[in-house]
Amino acid sequence: MVGWIVLGVIVLLLLMAIGLYNRLVRLRALVKEGFSGITVQLRRRADLIPNLVETVQGYATHEREVFEQVTKARAASVNAGSVEATAHADAQMTGILGRLFAVAEAYPDLKANQNFLQLQGQLSAIEGELQGARRYYNATVRDLNSSIQSFPAVVVAGPLGFREEPFYQDDDPSIQSAPKVSFAQPAA
Repeated sequence: MVGWIVLGVIVLLLLMAIGLYNRLVRLRALVKEGFSGITVQLRRRADLIPNLVETVQGYATHEREVFEQVTKARAASVNAGSVEATAHADAQMTGILGRLFAVAEAYPDLKANQNFLQLQGQLSAIEGELQGARRYYNATVRDLNSSIQSFPAVVVAGPLGFREEPFYQDDDPSIQSAPKVSFAQPAA
């Protein structure tokens, strides 16, 4: 009788370990899927940028430095491999696109150009989808990391090669603090 109880406990523990392993495998796959979603959106944005630059360049030919920076940032974005490198390239591209749109603001004919407006709309849609992909990735990383750190999964995770994944973060320090707003009264 005691033998059956011991065998039952061993089988129960084995089934729990298999369940934990399968859960960790599923969570790791979701993290990879989430990062893939980010890279897909970044690729869509990178593919759209040459058309956007070409349109703006037709109006603002003397803004060569901005166009070169956009080209370099696009290449860095496409070639980034790790989560950290991708996030860094993404942040650079976002900043440079802001500068490109600032250049476009100086040209009323460009702002009224249908091609430019269509490209700007597509880029805006991609940015929205990219933001959603980042949130999804970070949610799956959170789930995986908390599972890896929780008992009893922590006992199974380490020996079987499961490691915590990094969150997709923007390393721009200016977004980490609230902006300073002042309503100073003008001198009379």
